[in-house]
Amino acid sequence: MANLLAGGAALRSSAAAAEPATSVVIERPQPGQPHAGKVLAAIQPHVDDIPLSAAGTVAKLIQEGYTGHLIRTTNDDMGDPPGEHGAIGENVLRNERDNQEVARILGLKRVFDLNYSNHLMDGESRVEIRARLIFLFRLLKVDTVICYDPWGHYEENPDHYVTAQCVEAACWIAGRELDYPEHLAAGIQPHAVQEKYYHARFPEHINRVVDISAFMDKKVEANRANRAKGPAGSNGSRLRAALAKRNLRLPLLGDDDVTAERNYIREFVLARDRTLGRKYGLEYAEQFHYIGPGSSRIEEYIKQNARPLR
Repeated sequence: MANLLAGGAALRSSAAAAEPATSVVIERPQPGQPHAGKVLAAIQPHVDDIPLSAAGTVAKLIQEGYTGHLIRTTNDDMGDPPGEHGAIGENVLRNERDNQEVARILGLKRVFDLNYSNHLMDGESRVEIRARLIFLFRLLKVDTVICYDPWGHYEENPDHYVTAQCVEAACWIAGRELDYPEHLAAGIQPHAVQEKYYHARFPEHINRVVDISAFMDKKVEANRANRAKGPAGSNGSRLRAALAKRNLRLPLLGDDDVTAERNYIREFVLARDRTLGRKYGLEYAEQFHYIGPGSSRIEEYIKQNARPLR
């Protein structure tokens, strides 16, 4: 019986992935903790990916009861210009610290770094990457993932699309009993991921827009934590200092570095969240190709037609 229902779940998941997104659902903040007991994995190749594309949604879901974890697939070793920031080993350490701070700000419980080399993931074994993700999904009992869209086009960064494709396969295989039986022997049970929020650099299939207006401050802080790598980080304070040398100032940047960084990020780095929000009558928003658990025809038929044996 369990296998039959699981088969129905697999069918609806495949159908959901195959069908193009035709309508947009606005996901708004919910009171209380409607997601209490559920587990979220925010998965990023690089330390700035979740902060830039999905930090507001992560913060929202955590506030609504999710227990969250952060998985980073690379170590960002070549994510910074060595001439400006120093040796590659120093880049790794700085980005690791930034990644930990991003997790703290967003309320994520644990960080898992897979430590593949930056920009080289297309040369790594996808079977190995997928197996490591399957183990984590089962161990943590992940219900929902937030990651790059494996179906996104025009993505030039191999770390992005390799991570996304491995995540997509791992979500499904993690629920299959015959894959990796050594996990079962160790007491780690199959656990399929049922819900996916996929973001893309050049989005095509958007069917969910999340209202992040109440979580924008956290998103700004998550981006400000990217001191080593991110396009936000300390750019605001650097711009303020550069203008001061020319005897100029921007009122937007305020009178101190923290204000300069926060306002720079909100005004320039995350401008697209404001533009997207206005399109849907919101202050700020993030957009996703969302694949949810849906409902199984088998489950619905049983609910409507099953009768007691006696």
